[in-house]
Amino acid sequence: MKTFIVHAHPEPESLNGSLTDLAVSTLEKAGHEVQVSDLYAMNWKAAVDAEDYGPHASNPLKVPLDSGRAFLAGELTPDVRAEQEKLLWADTVIFQFPLWWYSMPAILKGWVDRVFTYRFAYGVGEHSATRYGERFGEGTLAGRKALLSVTVGGPESHYGPRGINGPIDDVLFPIQHGILYYPGIEVLPPFVRYGTDRLGEGAYADVAKAWEERLLTLESTPPIAFRRQNFGDYEIPSLHLKEGLEPAGRTGFGLHVRS
Repeated sequence: MKTFIVHAHPEPESLNGSLTDLAVSTLEKAGHEVQVSDLYAMNWKAAVDAEDYGPHASNPLKVPLDSGRAFLAGELTPDVRAEQEKLLWADTVIFQFPLWWYSMPAILKGWVDRVFTYRFAYGVGEHSATRYGERFGEGTLAGRKALLSVTVGGPESHYGPRGINGPIDDVLFPIQHGILYYPGIEVLPPFVRYGTDRLGEGAYADVAKAWEERLLTLESTPPIAFRRQNFGDYEIPSLHLKEGLEPAGRTGFGLHVRS
């Protein structure tokens, strides 16, 4: 298995740093190939601008169309092309980051903004009366799996079904469904560590053991059963879930996960 780890934490000695290091050693010991993009160490440029598209940048800038032209011409900036190549190389992608303000750190969102370009991660496939592009279960990155490894400062109860922050599956839905599943990546259930701002002495050993166990089951873990867009569950082109498919008592994001 070939695993690409995208790491987003500014402190190498952090829990996130330790989990990334452990992932590399565990997977390599098990015979897997591993590549890591440490975004802070790379001084990753997070903001999209006209420089990303060189001669393909229009005035005014049109990010989707300009990025698509640059991608098709093979003229995206070298840093973006390198990350796209890592994605295409990988069987599994691990995103290691802390939950900041209910989402990923800005540098990681900027990685997505710049790397998931038009014609690479979206804007592909047939648009017709029966299909609405290749996305949500199809796309350029289909055949790959992804896993979010997320550290959360607050206690688990805050992210439970009645927790004030909302269920963790809802908090992560825009990333797991909207960013990863959109271009076809199958998403594994996340590895979430709660209360990390107050980890007691000796607690890391338990976290490390759980992480090692999870890493060694990546190939056998079933993905989240997100509904595929073009396979009968949705009306085209409205993309409304068809009547009668909603699980009893389920609303919101949960409608888009099969029972």
